[in-house]
Amino acid sequence: MSRPHRTFRALRRFLVLCAAGVLGAGTSLAFAPPAAAEPATAASFPVGSSATRYAGLAFDTCTAPTLSAIKAWSDSPYRAVGVYFGGVNRTCAQPQLTSSWVASVSALKWRLLPVYKGLQPSCGARPTDAKISTVASTARSQGASAATDAIARAKALGMQPGSAFYNDIEDYTQTDAVCRTSVLSYLSGWTKELHRLGYVSGVYMNLTLGAKQLSDAYTSTTYARPDALWIARYDGVDSLKGWTNIADSKWAVHQRAKQLQGSHDETYGDVTINIDTDRLDAPVATVAYTYQVTSSTTLGARTGPTTGYPVAKTYAPGASLTVVCQAPGSTVGGTRVWNKLTDGTYVTDHYVNTPSDTNYSAPLPRCTYPYQTTAPVGLTERTGPGTSYAAAGTSPNGSLAWVYCQRSGSAVGTTKVWDRMDNGRYVSDYYVSTPSKRTYSGPAPRC
Repeated sequence: MSRPHRTFRALRRFLVLCAAGVLGAGTSLAFAPPAAAEPATAASFPVGSSATRYAGLAFDTCTAPTLSAIKAWSDSPYRAVGVYFGGVNRTCAQPQLTSSWVASVSALKWRLLPVYKGLQPSCGARPTDAKISTVASTARSQGASAATDAIARAKALGMQPGSAFYNDIEDYTQTDAVCRTSVLSYLSGWTKELHRLGYVSGVYMNLTLGAKQLSDAYTSTTYARPDALWIARYDGVDSLKGWTNIADSKWAVHQRAKQLQGSHDETYGDVTINIDTDRLDAPVATVAYTYQVTSSTTLGARTGPTTGYPVAKTYAPGASLTVVCQAPGSTVGGTRVWNKLTDGTYVTDHYVNTPSDTNYSAPLPRCTYPYQTTAPVGLTERTGPGTSYAAAGTSPNGSLAWVYCQRSGSAVGTTKVWDRMDNGRYVSDYYVSTPSKRTYSGPAPRC
């Protein structure tokens, strides 16, 4: 190759590095545009939503266990359970899986891993399964319809916006190009529709009979990329790294789960359940928890987590509140914790009977909003909201920025908005797949 071409390629790479915020603060160059709609599509979380994630051991089983069985397993190493909540190819009866069961299990501090077994690959799964169309455009529509159905079923069970749903895709032939395209198109439709309606997209696949092909399309602009990947690999290895043919830089930030042991019996509290064993560091279902107002006078619910925000509505003493998450805010009565309600308003935790008077209370999660990052070579995390602040790490392309508030900082591309993540670091919103690239994107409050 001629020298002029080498020079041009080097300059182009230099510009991309600058645009992603990788170079020092003193660099002054034009910024490249953010990634196209695919693979990182914008997620439109509604005001009353929040994502929830879980890190630890989980189990999944065909039929949701009884509430008494969950209680008996309180001494087990598991604190999350996979539930098959819908899908045309779901075969297990679910007599326990009701909104009351979801609320009761969640109150016992268990997380839920929602599994949706919809259409299956045309070149795999069981012969009797309903199959994904081999026409790519139809497959996309089928994926979108699956997402709509999943949301309706999840809402009926009490799962809130911001929840993650995992589409179960069983083994299929890896050499069938038409089948491969239809699967990727189906999952793209699934992901885009979940994002459009304010939910998190997950996919379950065998490591070598599906997940590799999803990984190969990680940066493809043809398909929307799911937020989380749950693999099946029955090797007993309890690790979320070192997956064959899937680089550790893909689905890298609280975006992975592994089913490491297949069907077997385990017994706790004299109750035996046939389970698969899973290791998770991934988004799961968000649910609401009921608490009561403890103030002696009317409690104001505000549009943000500080007393500086206006009061949107009020609650009488003793009234019930449905809380989805907790966020930091202004200090009231010795606590900075505020409770976010399902309508998107906030009340100070000082006047709510959560377990802790001064700190965050399990099982309530922190309020966070995960969006995929889009800088091709990785997005620099900084100690403050601007390129003049020190670099503190890098978010790989496609990783989730778990945003909990936004604030103004130095201009990057078309915006001055910076996202503060739950690790305390800041990234430019220009390279995060929030709905806007010019201004703030709800529901994250201002920092």
